[in-house]
Amino acid sequence: MSHLATINEFVLRFANVNGSGSASANGLIAKSFFRMGLPVGPKNIFPSNIQGLPTWFEIRVSEAGYTARRGSVDLMIAMNAETFLQDIASVETGGYLLYDSSKPLSHDARRDDIHYLGVPLTALAVEKFSNPRQRLLFKNIMYAGVLGALLQIETEVMEALIAEQFRGKEKLIQPNVDALHMGRDYALENLNCPLPFHAQRRDAVGDRILIDGNAAAGLGAVYAGATVAAWYPITPSTSLVDAFTRYCRKYRVDADSGRNNYAVIQAEDELSAIGMVIGASWNGARAFTATSGPGVSLMGEFLGLAYYAEIPAVLFDIQRVGPSTGMPTRTQQSDLLAGAYAPHRDPKHVLLLPATPQECFDMAVQAFDLAERLQTPVIVMSDLDLGMNDTLSAPFVWDDHYTPDRGKVASAAQLDEGFEFFRYLDVDGDAIPYRTYPGTHQSKGSFFTRGSGHDRYGKYTEEGAKYQDNLDRLRRKFDTAADRVPGPEIGIVGKGSRTGLIYFGTTAEPMREALDQLVAQDIAVDTLRLRAFPFCQAVWDFIADHDRVLVVEQNRDAQMKSLLCIEGGVDPARLVPLLHYDGMPGLDQES
Repeated sequence: MSHLATINEFVLRFANVNGSGSASANGLIAKSFFRMGLPVGPKNIFPSNIQGLPTWFEIRVSEAGYTARRGSVDLMIAMNAETFLQDIASVETGGYLLYDSSKPLSHDARRDDIHYLGVPLTALAVEKFSNPRQRLLFKNIMYAGVLGALLQIETEVMEALIAEQFRGKEKLIQPNVDALHMGRDYALENLNCPLPFHAQRRDAVGDRILIDGNAAAGLGAVYAGATVAAWYPITPSTSLVDAFTRYCRKYRVDADSGRNNYAVIQAEDELSAIGMVIGASWNGARAFTATSGPGVSLMGEFLGLAYYAEIPAVLFDIQRVGPSTGMPTRTQQSDLLAGAYAPHRDPKHVLLLPATPQECFDMAVQAFDLAERLQTPVIVMSDLDLGMNDTLSAPFVWDDHYTPDRGKVASAAQLDEGFEFFRYLDVDGDAIPYRTYPGTHQSKGSFFTRGSGHDRYGKYTEEGAKYQDNLDRLRRKFDTAADRVPGPEIGIVGKGSRTGLIYFGTTAEPMREALDQLVAQDIAVDTLRLRAFPFCQAVWDFIADHDRVLVVEQNRDAQMKSLLCIEGGVDPARLVPLLHYDGMPGLDQES
């Protein structure tokens, strides 16, 4: 039987029962590799119930820096009897299966082409601990200790992480360290350690950090000056508002009075949440909400109001699998059309398409600036994979001289100096009118905010020509937006390639490895990573310069291809969709 033998290039998969406390132990392993200077790609694949169903956690270790799912598994940590046979089948030929050998394996659980590593975890836990809950929890830390020995993870790193995890609960530190050593000692005495593939310390991480996109976006909202968050809980967006709240408690409390300089409101539903955001934004605050596909559907009518009445608003859409409830804890890029054209009757919304936690942070700030400059809703289109999984990221960079772009806001002084204010009048050709904050002036600058027909002066109208004039200006404003949103990243191979490839969002993670594989095969493909909608001229030039353009996306109906065809009049035959939509993060081989 062959043995897999690599240093710092392997994939672990943990198979557990949801609610068993395994997440802490699995995260401990991922962070240990990271602390040893190794790039890691952790992926939490969890069910939508609170407890009882199967859950998996994958860790890819790659000194080369590839962090997308590889598909195959080198070492399976099989701790769930319900999925045991399925988990065995996923192990690479020559790979390893770590299992609880307190009970013997059945005959149908045997494969001749993999290696079995039995550790009597339950028996060891029963012998050491009397409390049933402790037995379950410490069993997880024990298998972490076994992995430490098998994979040559530095014990000091693991102990330091345990101490950090239980800071403030010092009584729990030593029992967890003891359980870690129980597993480690058993493995050293009874198994061949280390395995042919294992970890060695490197300096392949540099100054990068490990953070999830929702935490990054929440922090970005704080730095952008957001003071109001209104939301209704929905997976996978809840942790974004949680992060915003956590950072506000740290940075947004008045030192003298102790009063909060922010408001986080859990509304009764998504429609109320976006209504509160629009109201706060209309009043001059920077406000946002976070939701997912079902919430976007419910928010549609108010999004239409904000578009037509030209009120800034920021929405973070952490996309998940649909339609309807779908699979709430799986990832997808299936809200593109819903976001771009929500809800009906000719609106167009600005979309930002982050691919990394750093972009989640940066685009959170850009979203508020764009929303106020353009006086329109801006939707940040993240997804569950980016939002909820820790990802390697460059450290966030902040300009201390940053000043929020509040857009065209007429001041009391301007009004006193004779500025002629009409709410929907384009005075300088960019299709963006001036607005005023409530209470700006006691007698000037007032206007009626309406979602019904109005002309350029803000007056109600049902005259077709005046309505059309206003709608045409909104369309021109969208053209202005195309020059202000983040532009695409373009990679030209310089070999006269006639094939182009367009991708966006989290498809970027497997794309890097896939493109390196194409280069190794001497296959030339030019690339363009979309970062925003509306599309700028560079996107249309890229498509025009290639005979065939592949469009990689994570949805069934090729929604990005549709957007490109609708907005640019592109011949659909020239765009070839490459689709992945089973709810799992994309694989390097698929890209």
